[in-house]
Formats: sequence, C-alpha cells, structure tokens
Amino acid sequence: MDYLNALDREMELTVKEMPPERIDTIFVGGGTPTVLTPEQMEFFLAIVRKHFPFDSRLTEFTMEANPGTTDADKLAVMRAGGVNRISFGVQSFDNTLLHRIGRIHNTDDVYRSLELARQAGFDNLSIDLMFGLPGQTLEALESSVLEALRLDLNHYSIYGLKVEENTLFHTLFQRNELPLPDEDDEVQMYRLIMDRLRQGGYEQYEISNFAKPGYSSRHNITYWKNRAYYGLGAGAHGYARGSRHINAKGIAEYIRAAAEGLPRTEMITITREEAMEDFMMVGLRMLEGVRHEDFAEQFSLQMAEVFGEPLRRLAAKGLLAQTDEGYRLSKDGIFLGNEVFGEFIGVLASH
Repeated sequence: MDYLNALDREMELTVKEMPPERIDTIFVGGGTPTVLTPEQMEFFLAIVRKHFPFDSRLTEFTMEANPGTTDADKLAVMRAGGVNRISFGVQSFDNTLLHRIGRIHNTDDVYRSLELARQAGFDNLSIDLMFGLPGQTLEALESSVLEALRLDLNHYSIYGLKVEENTLFHTLFQRNELPLPDEDDEVQMYRLIMDRLRQGGYEQYEISNFAKPGYSSRHNITYWKNRAYYGLGAGAHGYARGSRHINAKGIAEYIRAAAEGLPRTEMITITREEAMEDFMMVGLRMLEGVRHEDFAEQFSLQMAEVFGEPLRRLAAKGLLAQTDEGYRLSKDGIFLGNEVFGEFIGVLASH
C-alpha cells in the first residue's frame, strides 16, 4: 500500500500543477498491474477516479494484464472501477517458447483469462504477441498467429523481440548462446503476420498494431500524434507543455521521492525543432501517415517547408508515398521503418 499511497500523492500534486481538461484515454501498464490484490486494485481505481474524473462510456480505459495473475475477483473490481479494455501479454501460444523467455503463464492460462474477462463483461480485448523469439520458426509463429485469430478479438499487437542491455537475453546474445532468427527470417515473419491478420479482416493501422474497424488503440494514437499525456508511477514518462519528465524508477526510490514532492528524476525541455522531428518519426508509424493539416496546426508551418529534403529523398527511394493529405510509409517502407524515421533525426539541428 505504500506504493499506492505514493501514487495517490503524485496524482494529487500533478492535477494541482496541470488540471486535466478532458480525459480521453487512460492506460495502466509498465509492468503487471494484475499482481495487485482485489482490494489494492479497488483502491487504485478509486484514486484514479478521484483525481482524473472520466466517463467510462466515452473514455478508453485500458489495463495491461498477465494471464498468469488474472482471476475473476480482480476482473470484477476492474470492471466496476471503469476499466473497459484489457490488453493481455500473451507473447506466444507455444508453451516451450513461453518457458524459454521466462513467462510465468502457459496457454491454458490465456484461454482461462480471456473467458473470465468475457464473463466479467469485457468485450474490448487485445493480446500482445512477439516474433523473432529464441528458437522460433516461421511455422511456430504462424501457428501462434492462427491460434490468436481463432479467438476473434478486437485488437492484436505484434512486436519483434528487442535484446535490451542488462538483461539475461543480452548476456546470452553476447556469448552467442541466443538462437535468434536471422534478419531474412524476421522479414518473412513480419510479412506473414501482416498477411494473416489482413486476411482475417484486421486493419493494420500502425507498424505493430492491427484492429477490427473502430477498435484501434486510442491511447497509443495519442503518442503517435505527438499529443500531451500524463505519466504517473515508478519509472513513468510524461509529456506536456513542451517538456518530458521521467519519474524515479525503483519502487523504494519512488515512494521516498513522492513523499517530498513530484517524484521526477529528469525534466527535459523539448525544443520546437525536436517536437517537429518527433511528429514525423512517431506519426509515420501509423499506416495513414502524417497530415499536412495536423503539422500546420501544431507548428504553424508547412511540412514541406521544414522537411522538404528528407521527404523528397525518401519518396525517391520508394520508402514514402505521397497522399492527398500528406505522407505515409510505402509497402517497402513498412519493412524499413527505422531507416525512414532516422532520416528526420537531427535534420533541423544542422540548419
């Protein structure tokens, strides 16, 4: 409860400094919120409602969940507290792979959790899958994707494995003991994912995200459109009024910091030039791309005035396609997104 009390304190101080105008989306993640007991969950949802009043008929309220720590009692509390969308971290429908990447759940837990969520009244469900896992074959991935599609959910997020520093995977990778698929295999995996989900009636609205019509993640679109958001809790990042902040990461450190004020460890002022570059890099992750109108609204400039050179270069390479409203990734560009985004880094600093 010490952590939840600290979170209550941070919320109180945050809304004093920046009162919310309208809460469009709430997303609870950054770990496994479902490790909370039902009583702790009830307290947490009560402080969210207290500091950030929202209408659950209008606000998308997502909570991440681990199939291994989700039960009927927690789901009932979540539903009563205003949560209306759940994102389950499934990763794979291959139990051997799940064990290999250190997940505590198995596929039976996934089916059970989804059924319990439906019984609790949730009809907006998403799952995360991963590709490029150690020892994962194209056939194994296809089996997982087809199994996911059989569940007939509203939304799927499918990410490639990233080997982060200071993790067991990174240590194994350095020792050449991590049997990862090669780059060509990963491209084939990604192509298979796109093909199967499109065939299943899902729209790819962002590089890693697929949804039935009307079920795109509104919260993630907030990031991709470079809009402001609160970031609350240990290790959280927030963005508002032209600044990004980073909170104390460790639980004990966060609790101590929140007792003294806002638990920030870093405040970064985002220059107008950096905000423009961010707009392009995150906006082009969406398959609809970036719009001239949105750029002009945020920066009172035309996109071509600022980024004419990289836009022309990427279009000439066949990585960007021009639309009536702006620019989007081409079919080839989807596979080379990082190359496209990199073209906008530091462009304005050199001018």
